[in-house]
Amino acid sequence: MAKKTLKKKVQPKAAAGKYAAPVVDTAREIWLAGLGAFSMAQQESGKLIEQGNKLFEKLVAEGTSLEKKTRDAAGTAVGDLRGDMESRVDSVKQQAADNWDKLENIFEDRVARVLGRLGVPTADDVHKLSDRVQKLSKQVAELSKAKTNGAKAPAARKAGTKKAAGRTAAR
Repeated sequence: MAKKTLKKKVQPKAAAGKYAAPVVDTAREIWLAGLGAFSMAQQESGKLIEQGNKLFEKLVAEGTSLEKKTRDAAGTAVGDLRGDMESRVDSVKQQAADNWDKLENIFEDRVARVLGRLGVPTADDVHKLSDRVQKLSKQVAELSKAKTNGAKAPAARKAGTKKAAGRTAAR
């Protein structure tokens, strides 16, 4: 049994042209869209580069301003800290000077007590003695002057009897 096959002839050109034209048109449109995207990207990148440069310059200016403010604030803080430290140092110096003065006074008092126990006269004692000597010197000078002028000097005591009696009684 033999089969008979029917062969139909398909027209390839008509079918290919019918389906190929939209594919080609779509591919061309995709190509053109890619070219357009590339062109727009170039334009936008130029704008972005320009905006980036402007942004960079703005950031540099802002950084410069912030640096100046920071330096000023740091300078103020350092100045305040320096003033505080100087006042503390002055306070410590004053306390040390006060303590030194107290120690000096204590030392002087103790030395004066030891010298007093040893019988060494103080500066005040010497000053009083000096004043007394000057006073007595003036009196002697006045008496000498009165004697040379012929005025009668007051009678002097007899030193021999009382002192001798005192000496023998003490022995």
